[in-house]
Amino acid sequence: MKIDSFMQMYLAELQELASVQDQLEKAAPELARRAAHPALKDILANHREENEAQRRRLATILEGHAASPSAHHDQAMEALLAETGKMLDLLEGDDLRDAGLIASSQKIALYQVAAFGTAAALAGQLGLVDEQQVLHRCCEEHRTADERLSRLAKREINPEAAAA
Repeated sequence: MKIDSFMQMYLAELQELASVQDQLEKAAPELARRAAHPALKDILANHREENEAQRRRLATILEGHAASPSAHHDQAMEALLAETGKMLDLLEGDDLRDAGLIASSQKIALYQVAAFGTAAALAGQLGLVDEQQVLHRCCEEHRTADERLSRLAKREINPEAAAA
């Protein structure tokens, strides 16, 4: 399907974001299972709850435009998750695996910051202020998740992995 309007481009971005959230929802239990550090498990569990809330927010926005949340598949997220799986399979030892899991999770979080930020900018351009605020909130949630992961990596996990 060709996209021939700014609104259609915006909706396609939202549909790809819905795909991102769906893929993460499916991958999240395995990622949390592979984490050994209790604080990392907590961060991943909390982020899973945020992803679910974001998925619902996206569905509400898309339904308001009579657009299907499942019309697109985000290949970038598929690739990020595949690379995460490969990385975790290569890393030996809990400390090293946790460090790799944080690195991969941060790549995913920053991809989501970019994707939600783009969607928020498009919503603003279209004058959809309420939707822009919702999307900006999602973007900020991912920035916060990235910051929590960075703190945990710097203070505990990376030093432990480097010492192992």
